[in-house]
Amino acid sequence: MRKVVAALFISLDGVVEAPYLWQFDVFDDDMMAAMTKQLAAQDTVLLGRVTYEDWAPYWPTSTDEPFASYINSVPKYIVSTTLKTVDWSNSTLVDGPIADTLASLKQQPGQMIGVAGSPTLVHSLLQAGLLDELMLMIHPVIAGKGKHLFEDSDTLQKLKVVDSKTTRSGVLMVTYQPRRDAE
Repeated sequence: MRKVVAALFISLDGVVEAPYLWQFDVFDDDMMAAMTKQLAAQDTVLLGRVTYEDWAPYWPTSTDEPFASYINSVPKYIVSTTLKTVDWSNSTLVDGPIADTLASLKQQPGQMIGVAGSPTLVHSLLQAGLLDELMLMIHPVIAGKGKHLFEDSDTLQKLKVVDSKTTRSGVLMVTYQPRRDAE
């Protein structure tokens, strides 16, 4: 069965918004290798509405490789309760329960289902028990303000570390999976 995996840039203080403000000076060959490996293992992508609205006008004409070719060609499922249509190539609007869509996608043959960006969607999937793996790329920076991945009202989530690496530039790349009660 396919897995749903997410990878996010995150600051030490938990901010996941606008990583372009603090992420590029530590984006090194180690991070590029890890991200390239992650993308190669995914053949389907979930995007939340905000990420879709940010990316859809940019990526179709971008020459920023290898991500431009990947994101433009991969099947994309756009999760939104407000969008009525999506027009980016290979995009499908998911306006019903995401659990139903994921159950169907996980039964189909293929590689991992990745969540690109979309911190609100990642948060929702984690809280609903629909995320199989979460990779956090923890940057050595305190962003100070911005959207946080976790909220004070979140329920307790126990996770286990299944992989961790430190890049030469000091980014901690930690992969977590939800713990089951018996673990």
